[in-house]
Order: sequence, then structure tokens, then C-alpha cells
Amino acid sequence: MLVRLAAGLSARGMEQQVVSLRRGGPNADALKAAGISVSELDCSIARAQFELMRVVHRFRPTILQGWMYHGNIAAAVTQRITPGRAKRALYWNIRASNVHDERYARIIRWNARLSSMPDLVIANSQAGMDFHLASGFRPRRQMVIANGIETDKYCPDVARRSSMRQELGFADSDVVVTSVARVNPMKDFDTLLTALRALRGVKGLLVGLGTDQLEIPENVTALGLRDDVPELHLAADIIVSSSAYGEGFSNAVAEGMSSGLVPVATDVGDSANIIGDTGSVVRPGDPVALAQAIEAIASLPHSTIKERGLQARQRIVDNFALARALQRFADIYEDTSV
Repeated sequence: MLVRLAAGLSARGMEQQVVSLRRGGPNADALKAAGISVSELDCSIARAQFELMRVVHRFRPTILQGWMYHGNIAAAVTQRITPGRAKRALYWNIRASNVHDERYARIIRWNARLSSMPDLVIANSQAGMDFHLASGFRPRRQMVIANGIETDKYCPDVARRSSMRQELGFADSDVVVTSVARVNPMKDFDTLLTALRALRGVKGLLVGLGTDQLEIPENVTALGLRDDVPELHLAADIIVSSSAYGEGFSNAVAEGMSSGLVPVATDVGDSANIIGDTGSVVRPGDPVALAQAIEAIASLPHSTIKERGLQARQRIVDNFALARALQRFADIYEDTSV
């Protein structure tokens, strides 16, 4: 979403500069490809803070936007100690919801302590905003802006569906359930694989970093990290998210829906709001409920599954298209009185 936002606002004439606290990675490459200036620090905390101050002093931004927990703190400290803050707004961005991994407890507490500093705190989900308010955040102003989906990029393509299925070894008659997620405890692959193992009548397709290292049942194919997710979606019928916690706005679910896939997700973050009445939402950590929800869709006639997938796509087009999110960010960036 950061790449989409920076590129989209830059195209509207709003100059963007991204500072990464680490070096390298696909997002840096994507930003540079979009013509966005990227400063990669990857040094000690003290040195990184000094370098960030230098970037801000040189670039003289109207708005300093923190992005996720560490970026929020770095932005807040920089705002406080870098000259020119009276002419510069400070915004924060929250990308997660109910994070209860011990790794994040300390950084969330520090964010909470500093949360009255920003002029505005933006979350990408209502669940995320609610969780952080309950965790001690006390923003002066708050706003929820859902992620925006590239609906022209993630879209059905009937002509290419058969060739993608053939390439991946799926028959035209197969019902294919796909999951796009890295292997991480919050994604709860144990629950997903248990559910898929019980559904011998469907085929599973896992895409994401580390998925090719999992022990998978015979009816599942795991591809690991891929950069052709929109094309892989063409081979599937159902998009599934088995997250146990932490999701704010699930791009994976929304992108699958935009591609014409019927959604099944656990009730984490804003998944229920994203899906609406176009798919199924089940409680997290329950492989039986997840399997039953998938089976209920997989047992429908193929024509009905396709129709429901198109309804899911229309929900994304109507409510979560990228242009909508870009406009909301553009509005608040233009009105720094927020």
C-alpha cells in the first residue's frame, strides 16, 4: 500500500520521499521504479535518527508520515528535534489490528506513549484503530482509511484461466482454493492445512514466502514467494485467509475478491467488512469451521461459484478501489489543518 500510495500521489503532483530504516527489498525497488526517491538507512538507531533528520532538513516536507510502529517512532522523534516543525505536520499510520505477539508488545507500548504527538493517526482498519485505542493510544485526531486495491491489475481473465490451470496442473473441473501469505504464526497455516487436508474434493494453492517449505497434504500445491500473484489468481476459485490475529485490512483477501474469487476468511481485522455478504467469515483457529465454509462454496455448481466471485469483485470495485484510498490521502495531505 505504501508503494501504491507514494506512486499515486506522485502522479498527482505531490512530491514523495520514502525513508527506509532498513536497506533493500522488493518495496524499495518498486518505489524506485515508480520514480520515488528512496533513502535506505540500515544503520544503528542513533545513526539512523541522525540521517533521517538530515533527509527531513534537506527535503523540507510539508508532512512527515510515519509508516508502521518503528517508522512512527522515528518520525515522531525527528519531528520533535528537527527545525521547522511549526511548518510541518506529523501523521502516523497503523497497519495491524490485534497484535499479541510478544515481539511487538514493547514497540506498541512506546507508540502508545508517543501517540499524542501526531497531528493525525491513520489506521487501515476500524479493528486496528479500536485495538490500539484499547492499548493506550491517545491520538489528538484519528481516521480510518481502508487500503486501496488495483482493480485493473487484479481482475478476472477467462481467456487465460485455462492456460494458468494447465500450467499449475489443475483440471478445468477442479475447485481451487488459494492462500497468499508468508509463513508466520499470525497467518496460522496449521489451521489452514488441517482444513485443506480434510477437503479431498478441492485443490489447495499456497503462495507466499516459506510456503514451499511446509509439509503439505497431497491435494495442496505450494509455490513459495512469487511476483505473479494476479496471474496465479486466474487459476483459482476461492481466496482464503486463515489468520489468527494481527490483520488490519487484508490485501490478500481484497485482491483475491477483485480477481473474481469467492472469499473465506477468519474474523480478524476488518475481514468481515471487506467480505460483506459475498463470502464466509469464521472464527479464527477453528479448522473444522474453516473447512465447512470452504466446502459450502466448493460444492456449488461452477457457474454459481463464478457468479459469486463476480459479486465479490464488484464489492471491491465499489468500496475499496485504489482511487478511493488515494483521494482520501490526497484530501488530508492537502488540508494540513487536519
